[in-house]
Amino acid sequence: MPFFDLAIYVLRIALLVAGGIFLIIAVLDWSVRTRRLNPFSSVARFCRRVIDPMLVPIESRVVRAGGIPSQAPWWGLAAVVVIGVLLIVALQFVRTAVLSVAFAASEGGMGILALVIESAFELLKIALIVRVVVSWIGMRYSWWARAAYTLTDWLVKPIARVLPSFGMMDFSPLAAYFVIYVVQIAVMSSIFR
Repeated sequence: MPFFDLAIYVLRIALLVAGGIFLIIAVLDWSVRTRRLNPFSSVARFCRRVIDPMLVPIESRVVRAGGIPSQAPWWGLAAVVVIGVLLIVALQFVRTAVLSVAFAASEGGMGILALVIESAFELLKIALIVRVVVSWIGMRYSWWARAAYTLTDWLVKPIARVLPSFGMMDFSPLAAYFVIYVVQIAVMSSIFR
């Protein structure tokens, strides 16, 4: 898979450079917005003319969420980092999926069955992670959040009824992840005996 390896390598370098540039932009814009730099300097005029228009969508979301406008550069930096990490993870996922399908096809029927079962377990684990993240950021009614809840409710709800409450913390998704992990190991080891 030299194509994927090269693409991941180039993407990492490009995202590192983009993150560094956006870090400098965020520091400059934040310094101007909080008046740590002279608001009449050439740097401040550059920020207001070039950088601020790019940050308008982020700033409006921050303000709607109850934040202050001077936080917009930092939220923009966080978005660049998160998007970069997601791109790298997605590319690595595709690489692993292609390798897994190739290996399963070379193993015949049992290999394909193992791949399908393994993929089902991985989908459940990803849905549990999405469920936890959604509970933190409050986007429960988006289509992907509803899909994650639909995929995992059959396991999380019974565990939540049995597991004692820990205040605001809900450990039932973590317990469900552990259950899925243990069952996955047992099932996969029984297939490859």
